[in-house]
Amino acid sequence: MPRTLVIGANGFIGSHLVDALVGADHEVRAFDRFSSRTPTFATRDVEIVQGEFLSRADLDSAVQGMDYVVHALSTTTPATAESDPTLDIRTNVAQTVELLESCVDANVGHLYFTSTGGAIYGPQGKAEYSESDRALPISPYGIGKLSIEHYLQYFKTKHGLSSTSFRVSNPYGTRQHPNRKQGLIPIALRQIVLGRPVVRLGDGSMVRDYVYVEDLVRMLVPVLGRATEYGLYNVGSGSGTSVNEVLESLRRVVGGDFAIEERPKPPTFVDTVVLNTSRFRTEFGEIPMTPMDEGIRRTYDEIRSGIER
Repeated sequence: MPRTLVIGANGFIGSHLVDALVGADHEVRAFDRFSSRTPTFATRDVEIVQGEFLSRADLDSAVQGMDYVVHALSTTTPATAESDPTLDIRTNVAQTVELLESCVDANVGHLYFTSTGGAIYGPQGKAEYSESDRALPISPYGIGKLSIEHYLQYFKTKHGLSSTSFRVSNPYGTRQHPNRKQGLIPIALRQIVLGRPVVRLGDGSMVRDYVYVEDLVRMLVPVLGRATEYGLYNVGSGSGTSVNEVLESLRRVVGGDFAIEERPKPPTFVDTVVLNTSRFRTEFGEIPMTPMDEGIRRTYDEIRSGIER
């Protein structure tokens, strides 16, 4: 049974990974702060390690005895990284380098990193982006993720640490925290439930590749421990949806209209980001995608239930 550590196990993607890894017969160690909430993952058949990502001693302890490490934690969002780029450098980039050093010292077999596909390619004007396209991020968040990808290559060359980066598109779904100011869908749903206007940045024509989180983990988990052809994969739905199309889906799910508050689109937001996922699909096969209305419905039910409680 492989021993797998999930860094950020109580987060949005991390909690779903914990459940899926246990279901795939991994022996899972869940690392997170767990400071204000009980575990958000459903399974209890895991080793819970409460620790601080910014503590090298905590990281050293967490990685001991692990075959695989999944780094699914981010200390910033695109918004917070933009407001303070040095925060992203100091806490995300620098601390991930320390995590990699800890993995080398502990002889970890392989590290998997959830990078970003939504911000890393930048505004190149293409209909879709493949792994062979240049990464030209113009936001601190995307720049930080690309820096970490480069450090993974350095640690592979210098220390022999094997790694795989997943450039994840725009995940959404249950357990996504609307108060964290990341993710159009959960933030909009919370506003709707509270009877407040939904903020739309720009005219709604921005296009993103939205992937339901349970589909995402169904793509990622079978890759762990498997010999792969590449060390970098785009992971998403492979199709684009505009902000206005998302809002229409929200209207169908909630059964009515809602007020829109339009704000200017930030200059670092690109117009279109759709991922070409053919490299992943060719090597690992097709994963059926949850229709957006259904994914939003599940997210809406959870947010509404949480607020009503």
